[in-house]
Amino acid sequence: MSGLLRTISTRTALALRGPTITQRASVFTRPAKDPLGPSESIIGLGLFALAILGPSGWILANIEDYKKKD
Repeated sequence: MSGLLRTISTRTALALRGPTITQRASVFTRPAKDPLGPSESIIGLGLFALAILGPSGWILANIEDYKKKD
């Protein structure tokens, strides 16, 4: 019985809402127009690694300052 009520309420809610706009993600499946060169790849990976490891390296380098209690 509850399954029947759930089905009816779901369909009624969809009918009352009216037409919905479907959003599409802009994902492209084609290859890039200009392929990346090795230098651009190295720079990109280096900056990504710096963004991930930089903050933790800063904390580890200054751990003694953080341990001090004022």
